[in-house]
Amino acid sequence: MSASDKYVTLTDLQLLIKEQLRTAFPLPYWVVAEVSELKVNYSGHCYLELVEKGGENQVPRAKVSAVIWRNHYAMISSYFRTATGNELCSGLKVLIKVMVSYHELYGLSFQITDIEPSYTLGDMEAQRRETIDRLQREGIYDMNRSYVLPPVLQRLAVVSSRNAAGYQDFMNELTGNPQGYRYDVTLFDAFMQGNETENSVISALDLIADRMDDFDAVVMIRGGGSQSDLGAFNSYRLCSHLAQFPLPVVTGIGHDKDQSVADLVANVSVKTPTAVAVFLNDHNERFEAGMINRLTGILELARDNLHNERMRLSENAYRLQHISQKFVHDTTGRLDGLMTGILRRSRLALETQKGRLALLGARISETPLRRTETAGHRLDTYRRQLFDLTRLSLSSKSRELNLLASVVEAKTPERILKMGYSIVRVGKRIVKNAGDLQPGDVLSVQLRDGKAEARVLRTTSSENKTEKKPK
Repeated sequence: MSASDKYVTLTDLQLLIKEQLRTAFPLPYWVVAEVSELKVNYSGHCYLELVEKGGENQVPRAKVSAVIWRNHYAMISSYFRTATGNELCSGLKVLIKVMVSYHELYGLSFQITDIEPSYTLGDMEAQRRETIDRLQREGIYDMNRSYVLPPVLQRLAVVSSRNAAGYQDFMNELTGNPQGYRYDVTLFDAFMQGNETENSVISALDLIADRMDDFDAVVMIRGGGSQSDLGAFNSYRLCSHLAQFPLPVVTGIGHDKDQSVADLVANVSVKTPTAVAVFLNDHNERFEAGMINRLTGILELARDNLHNERMRLSENAYRLQHISQKFVHDTTGRLDGLMTGILRRSRLALETQKGRLALLGARISETPLRRTETAGHRLDTYRRQLFDLTRLSLSSKSRELNLLASVVEAKTPERILKMGYSIVRVGKRIVKNAGDLQPGDVLSVQLRDGKAEARVLRTTSSENKTEKKPK
């Protein structure tokens, strides 16, 4: 028989394979696989591509097409969504019940008839736990959380999707704060869900790291999503970048039930983008309140010091006035004594001259007219001398009185201060000698029109030529 007599048609061979597979695999199997692609067509059927990855690079080592027929898909997807809180989508690792089928046109495929949601949840939690353990082993888990936030957070690098509602909510809450705080926000646009999330977010972080001196902190926000969307935020690669990032990171991933590893390694983690904006405003408001409290304390201290200095100045003014009045009183007494002495000496001089005149008058009455005339001339001379002597004496005493008055006026404190002198005190003690001062003493200097304070750097005594310097 020739070869042409032994052939089978392609259809016959396909049907033979189909029959053999139906015979070999009559029962369904529970299979673990990752959903790499998923598409629901217009008819309601769900078509998937299942893969199994292996090795360090996670290269697919097995791949097969699968289908969930319309009559099963509504039930399976609803059950999965209710159990996990997520939609059945690509990127998930699933435990599914399949029937092996073969079609002469479409080849080998799996018909999915059931799914076990708890396996998917366990796999996601296992990935999350593995990332946490690895970060802790490498000693980087707490690095970002160890940073101290700047007292004012104003220059913000935001990693988010430009069109996401979460980003718009964040900006509205941030810029609409009642305190009127202004922020410098730079958006680094990134995918925040889907297969590109991990690479997109890491690229945005790399761009921020190149400009880290321009920012106070990094804000990573996204709107709400399914638990499966958190997969990228549990990955070691992304979380390692976050943990070691050189700026404090504030996250608002937007998932109420679970906290991603990115939230755990971030410096600050809150639930939603709006909550991040509230946190930033509250942080800056706490700084402002602290500054207001410090300013209030400074003002109260300044008022107390001003009051004390006014009391001290009033006391010193009263003492200075009392000393001045006493000095004027004592000087006036001395002047009165001098005037009394001058008048007494003047009267004594007049009495002496009167005696001389009387003696001369007696001599004139006993001598001839010539002697009388001579005596008269002499008397006139004496009279003029007496008048000149009295006038000179009074003029001299008057000048002495004026001089004493000038001395008294020149020695009044007000006059001394106006001449450029000052009164120096250490505390309440008036300083008279350089030897009374020590380097570091705080001096209160009374000037003509106010006061000043100074600190002694060094002193030099003119008596023993010694110099004191700060220790």
